[in-house]
Amino acid sequence: MANVRVAIIAEPLDITTEIERVTAGRGDIGAVVTFTGLCRDEDGRLEALELEHYPGMAENEVRRIAEQAAGRWEISDITVLHRHGKVRPGETIVLVVTASKHRHAAFESAEFVMDFLKTHAPFWKKEHTAAGAVSWVSARQSDDDAEERWNTPD
Repeated sequence: MANVRVAIIAEPLDITTEIERVTAGRGDIGAVVTFTGLCRDEDGRLEALELEHYPGMAENEVRRIAEQAAGRWEISDITVLHRHGKVRPGETIVLVVTASKHRHAAFESAEFVMDFLKTHAPFWKKEHTAAGAVSWVSARQSDDDAEERWNTPD
């Protein structure tokens, strides 16, 4: 079974540290895939994105998703770190790191995790605009569509 690490944190994420943590002393790893989700500035309109979560519930759901990926693909390590609080444009919101013997499993498991995080993890987003407006971000159909492909037989 894969080593699964999940955390919901307010502090900035350190991608290099996470890759080193996964690969240190491991000669059996042939692939490490990372996905880094960044806060966009929405053409200069966005000052910050504020992410709220339900503590405990969010970690449990993210862990469930990561463990589901670990059970579906032959990976040795999976890390999912997600920010909460205000995130400024250019800062990392989410980091997924998967490690395996072969690239296929690492790529697909990372993509699977992101598709399910977008639709199942209990996070709520508020946009803070440069003009001072604050509004909740709605779910997108494209996220549901991305998740659905994993539910279809190969």
